[in-house]
Amino acid sequence: MAQSGLKQFDWIILVTTALIAILGLLVLYSSGIKAAEVQNQIDTTRQLFYTGIGFIVLLVLSRLDYRSLKSYAIPLYSVMLVSLIAVEIVGKSALGAQRWITVGFFQFQPSEFSKLIFIIALAAFYARIHDRSHQLRYLVVSVLFLLPPLILVIGQPDLGTGLVFLVIWATMTLASRVKRRYMVAGAGIGLITLPIAYQFLATYQKNRILVLFNPQADKLGTGYNVTQAIIAVGSGGWFGRGLSAGSQSQLNFLPSQHTDFIFAVLAEKLGFLGGALTIILYSVLIVRIFFLASKSVDRFGSYLCIGVGSMLLFHVLINIGMNMGIMPVTGIPLPMISAGGTSMIINLAAIGIVLSVSAHQDTNRRLGDDLS
Repeated sequence: MAQSGLKQFDWIILVTTALIAILGLLVLYSSGIKAAEVQNQIDTTRQLFYTGIGFIVLLVLSRLDYRSLKSYAIPLYSVMLVSLIAVEIVGKSALGAQRWITVGFFQFQPSEFSKLIFIIALAAFYARIHDRSHQLRYLVVSVLFLLPPLILVIGQPDLGTGLVFLVIWATMTLASRVKRRYMVAGAGIGLITLPIAYQFLATYQKNRILVLFNPQADKLGTGYNVTQAIIAVGSGGWFGRGLSAGSQSQLNFLPSQHTDFIFAVLAEKLGFLGGALTIILYSVLIVRIFFLASKSVDRFGSYLCIGVGSMLLFHVLINIGMNMGIMPVTGIPLPMISAGGTSMIINLAAIGIVLSVSAHQDTNRRLGDDLS
C-alpha cells in the first residue's frame, strides 16, 4: 500500500507548489529590503511560519484517504455557515470590511477556508447524484448549496470571494451531467440582472469597475492602486530591476504590495521573465490538477480536483489581471504568493487533498475491479 501510494504520488504538483511558495517568500522579503527592513523581516518570518504549517497540513492530507471527507461534508458545511455568521457578530473590521475572527494571537478569515469546505460539500453532492444530475431539481439543490455562503460573504462585503464561490459552483456544475440549456438560461438571467445588481454595489466597488475601463480617470483616488501597479509591471522590463531595487515597491508608492499587488512587485523586481515563469508554474499546476480530474476513476475525487483547479485558476486570472489593469480590483490574493496565513494554509490544504486523490488512484482501480 505504501509503495503504491508513493508511486501514484504526483511529484509534479508538489514540486510546482513548493516553487511557487518559495518564489512568494522571496518576493515578500525583497519588497521591503530598504523600505521597512525590520517590519518586513517580521512579515516574512510570519509568512514562513504559515507556509511551514501549510506544508505540514498538505503532507498530512496527502497521506489520508480523501474519500473519508465525503462522510464529513454536511458537518463541514454546517461549520462553514456558523463561522460565516460569526463574522457578522464578532468579526473584526478592517479597510471597510468585516471578514476576520480573532482567536488568541491568531486572526483568520472564515471565507478562505469556506471555499475549500464548499468544494468538498458540492463534490460529495455531485458524486452521490451524478447519474441524476441532468434533472433540474438537482440543479436547484446545488444552487441552494451555493446561496447561503454566497450571500454571507458578499454581505461582509467581499464581492471578490463571492465571485470565487460562484465560479467554483459553475465549473463543478458544468462538469456534472447538467443539461447545458439550464446553464445557458441561468447565465442569461444573470446578464439581464447585472444592471440591477450594479445598483446594490458599494460606491467604492462601482468606482473600481469604472476605473477598469479608464484608469486615468481618477489617478490619485480609486485608480491610484492600478496606476502604480501598471507602472511597476512596466518598469521591470525583461530582466527586472533586482530584488533590492524598484521605486514603486521600495519607496512604498505601491499600496497593498504584500497582498493584492504582490505580482506587480514580482514583475518590477524580476521582470517579464520572472512574471512569465510565475505564470508557467501556475499553468503547470492547474493543468496538472485538471488532468488528474479527467483521469480519476472516482467521481468524488474528480469533482474535488475540478473545484480546487477552478478556484486556483480564477484567483490567478483575477489577481494578475488586476495588477495589469485588465481586471477590476477585488482583493483576491495570488495563491501561495500573497501574504496571508489563512489563505496560504487553505491553498496548501487544497493541494494536499488533490495529492491524496492522485495517491489513491491505484486503490480505487483495484476496488473497481473487485466490484465488477
